Amino acid sequence: MMPVDDLALAYVQLTLNINEHHDGYVDAFYGPKEWLSNIQKWPLEVLAQEADTLYQKVTALEQSRHSLAPEAKCRIHSLKCHLFAAKTFIAQLQGHTLSFDEESCALYDAISPHHSEPDFDTLLAELDAVLPTEHNGQQNLNQRLTAYRSQFIIPKEHIATVFNTAINKARALTLQHIPLPENENFDVELVTDQVWSAYNWFKGDSYSLIEVNTDFPIYIDRAVDLACHEGYPGHHVFNSLIEQNLYKKNGWVEYCIYPLFSPLSLLAEGSANYGIEVVFSQATRMAFEQDVLFPLAGLDASEVPRYYRILAILQKLSYVDNMVARRYLDGEIDAEQAISLLMKYALTDEKKSTQRLKFIEQNRSYVINYNLGQDMTKAYVERIVQQQIKALDSVSATQVTAIRWAIFADLLRNPRCASLLK
Repeated sequence: MMPVDDLALAYVQLTLNINEHHDGYVDAFYGPKEWLSNIQKWPLEVLAQEADTLYQKVTALEQSRHSLAPEAKCRIHSLKCHLFAAKTFIAQLQGHTLSFDEESCALYDAISPHHSEPDFDTLLAELDAVLPTEHNGQQNLNQRLTAYRSQFIIPKEHIATVFNTAINKARALTLQHIPLPENENFDVELVTDQVWSAYNWFKGDSYSLIEVNTDFPIYIDRAVDLACHEGYPGHHVFNSLIEQNLYKKNGWVEYCIYPLFSPLSLLAEGSANYGIEVVFSQATRMAFEQDVLFPLAGLDASEVPRYYRILAILQKLSYVDNMVARRYLDGEIDAEQAISLLMKYALTDEKKSTQRLKFIEQNRSYVINYNLGQDMTKAYVERIVQQQIKALDSVSATQVTAIRWAIFADLLRNPRCASLLK
């Protein structure tokens, strides 16, 4: 039977070759550079056969190793899920189509809950009641929210300062709980003409290039969100820990590469979103934004309490993306209807909704990784937190925080597929 290390190496080579057919399939690679120069562009039918062969071998290996340690079992199971995702992606490149749910299950090992408009209507009514009355008039809810949120836009000349201040704060708080390599570092660049708000390009050796898209207004709350999601304890920390622990320390070669359309993305995006509340309690965040970021951006902080209530409602509307993406990609609605639904329920203007639809067209069921990934990551961590608390006679708030960080950090160092988070 083929050793797991050999299967892992073959998986890396397969993944690099898939990227030859779909540029961007590989989100990060920090293995030996000579591997990149030795790639030959295999035909898709050859790739499909290779992926299926590797998948069958890993499946057989998993079924034969019942006495393995949990860490080794998790490794083999994850490799199997990643190979199944690779098989699926190759089939899609060959023209095979799947429904939204079938695709998300195959690529990300999870299916998002189904929602319909009535599920969100009560949230719109709640938002309507919270928005200040001076923004009523003849405007619809989307226009009223846009008018209200305009006072929280970071002026372009302050974006770099505000974002760097936010990421340095998130970094300092994260380093209190998660040791990182001494050489870990990042750079920030402001860019335009992208379908995303920000992106972390992990380059290896614990270094990231973080790009922030300035095509659209950046609201003050997004500074902390993006700093945590792209940086600390988000993508930068996640990738650095995987590189350090699994690739360099354990020698698990499959973790020198990160295919974007794979089960790893659900935890990557989910932990990056959940990490925002791990690093910043609501009180800490409100104080930091009100006392530090608002003045740096030249904004009035008097509306912070109400603004946070509005943001909490908007967060509950995050599954609108999944509802719209599912209907659009399954052919139930056209582009115009999709944009209309995004404008009504995600409360983004037409330009931003059009950009969001382009993201859906480009990345398809990937949208589930942000909200479902966040919810699954949080549920997993908090479940273990509660189990450990129950085992103690008494526990302080400081101890609970330390326990949560320890569980969260362990999950980043030893990532799990969605099926192992349940």
